[in-house]
Amino acid sequence: MLKKQYRLKSRAAFSATYRAKHSFHKGGITLFAGILKKDENFLTRAGFVVSKKTHKRAVKRNRLKRLMRESYRLILKSGQLYNSHKYMSLIFVGGEHALDKNFEEVQNIIKNLLQRLE
Repeated sequence: MLKKQYRLKSRAAFSATYRAKHSFHKGGITLFAGILKKDENFLTRAGFVVSKKTHKRAVKRNRLKRLMRESYRLILKSGQLYNSHKYMSLIFVGGEHALDKNFEEVQNIIKNLLQRLE
């Protein structure tokens, strides 16, 4: 599970990240990057969203969120994040095409999206 200090929670933080308009898409997952950091000590926070429009079953939506969250956690733990540390917030939005992907595919997509932040 992703530690509480790395989670994006408030509605205002989500709105600010969406307004920044830095987005990348690959394989059914979209990454929205927030505002650039001014303070180096501030942690980059991540949020994970799968809309009800993507699938009506909560089980399917939650599975995709769990896969994305765990992929991000492992990448964060291994220190493979490149320039994503320069953003205050990241939001991963799962789409319909990502529902049938397995863990390795989701992890590769998230790595690719984080590399594109450079």
